Amino acid sequence: MKTSEIKELSKAEILERIQTDQDSLLRMKMNHAISPLDNPQVIVGVRRNIARLKTILRQREINAKQS
Repeated sequence: MKTSEIKELSKAEILERIQTDQDSLLRMKMNHAISPLDNPQVIVGVRRNIARLKTILRQREINAKQS
């Protein structure tokens, strides 16, 4: 998911997406420990997506405090 797409989401949608991605990441890590994934870079991509979501959420919180 691109940053421009994330900025269009509401706060509730971002929080929901973070929770969904964190659950997905946990399942992928467990599955990868049992039997290797075909493409382990997917785990890295999900982690980065979670970081992007959290960054946009934090930027919104900071902007709300300043105004």
